[in-house]
Amino acid sequence: MHPSPLPVLVVGSGPTGLTLAIDLARRGVAVRIIDKSPEFPRTSRAKGPNPRSLEVLEDLGVVDAVLAAGAAPLPMRKYRGGVAVADAEPFADQRPTPDAPYDRPRMMAQWRLEEVLRARLAEYGVRVELGTELVGLAEGEESVTATLTDGGRIEASYVAGCDGGHSAVRKLLGVPFEGKTDETQLMVCGDVEVEGLDRGFWHQWFDEDGAVMLCPIPGTRSGWWFQAGPDRDASGAPLPPSLAGFRRLFAHHTGLPADRLTEATLLSTYRVNERMAARYRVGRVLLAGDAAHVHSIAGGLGMNTGIQDAYNLGWKLGRVAAGLAGPALLDTYEEERLPVAAQVLDISAERLRATLEAIKKPGGGLDSAVGPGTNGLGDGYRWSSLAASPRATSRLRAGDRAPDAPCLDAAMGKPRRLFDAFAGPHFTLLGFGTGTGGALREAAATHGDDLRAYGVDADGPSGRLTDHEGHARAAYGIGPDDELLVLIRPDNHVGLIAEADDAKAVTAYLSGDEI
Repeated sequence: MHPSPLPVLVVGSGPTGLTLAIDLARRGVAVRIIDKSPEFPRTSRAKGPNPRSLEVLEDLGVVDAVLAAGAAPLPMRKYRGGVAVADAEPFADQRPTPDAPYDRPRMMAQWRLEEVLRARLAEYGVRVELGTELVGLAEGEESVTATLTDGGRIEASYVAGCDGGHSAVRKLLGVPFEGKTDETQLMVCGDVEVEGLDRGFWHQWFDEDGAVMLCPIPGTRSGWWFQAGPDRDASGAPLPPSLAGFRRLFAHHTGLPADRLTEATLLSTYRVNERMAARYRVGRVLLAGDAAHVHSIAGGLGMNTGIQDAYNLGWKLGRVAAGLAGPALLDTYEEERLPVAAQVLDISAERLRATLEAIKKPGGGLDSAVGPGTNGLGDGYRWSSLAASPRATSRLRAGDRAPDAPCLDAAMGKPRRLFDAFAGPHFTLLGFGTGTGGALREAAATHGDDLRAYGVDADGPSGRLTDHEGHARAAYGIGPDDELLVLIRPDNHVGLIAEADDAKAVTAYLSGDEI
């Protein structure tokens, strides 16, 4: 196989599209990213990356910028009848652990995250092409031709639709977007300026006749995310969002003067949509993010699921576009991510139900939206055809997320985490125990730059990692006297667990038709 000279075309420059474009660009794959918007949006509805997305962003080299630009989740102050009745800190009892370095989400405006991602993408010489709208797709044997509104055409090896819930790519493919829209669950949203509120809290007024929620936007002096039940006319019909309406809602629920709220931008009406694309791949065209699934905002999983879609797709599309793998590898993207989207729909629906139930009583609030599954760390792919390894440990099976652990670089005597070893577009082979040395050397010689091979308390071609506190063996469920090989995929999931001397199993996996 030979690499295609044609670029991969990414449609949509939100967090999903930018993540995918970065992942492709760092693999040396030519990529173009287009967006129909004439200018970069100041969207801030998504409130930031969850712990799993922070792991993805670390691998992409931007987590330090994200942590600096964002803020830790704030305590929530709940009101009834204008009176504060309860405070809650849903992450108060959580702490980073050796195998999971991020214990809580990072709050930041979506537009700020997009700025960070665009800056990273620009380091690879790629910039978003604004004002470029897709109106047609025609697939040939070896390429896809995308037609633009101005009559221009882009020929690409593959096209990735990351263009949101109203995806033009999905519609052009004719892929059904199955599910439902609950017109009774309405919320008006916007970014507002408010003076005189304590910015140390996410304020939530829940009353029997409606609600107002105000959360400080990190990096601003007086900016707040505003969410509320809609203002209504005399007949009870919901009114579209407006500055005047926001002021009325603010004054009614908070008991504060309406003129404390001085500006309202990025106005929108949110309805609970629960929909999934019937397919994620049609030939050379793929769907990711909101183009493939939408759901309740409860649990904050929308943008995060999109980022993680892109991370799963990036290494696969990169290998196929570069001629390192056959197109069958792309089928595993839908195989792995579509069931995750179904799980996310279930989780977000349950978190919404729990929240709606909680706010019926004084003291209930959005802390009920935080629950099992919302950190993204449990999402593995044990069902995948890429996880066929029969060997398992007491804690891990093929398909699981690969844990982090603090180790020491034996050569330098300095700390080195497993995530540091994984970082980059390669596969990583960990050899636990001295008996893995031969297999590590054989695998490294066979697979070259495609593989990094580290010994854990053993010598490896890429280095020796000393598990000085036992955290690596504990995280991977490998006893102190056991010796095993663990192959980590480029998206930091376990691909294979094999016996200490079984280099052939590693080669068989990496040389398989799908890889």
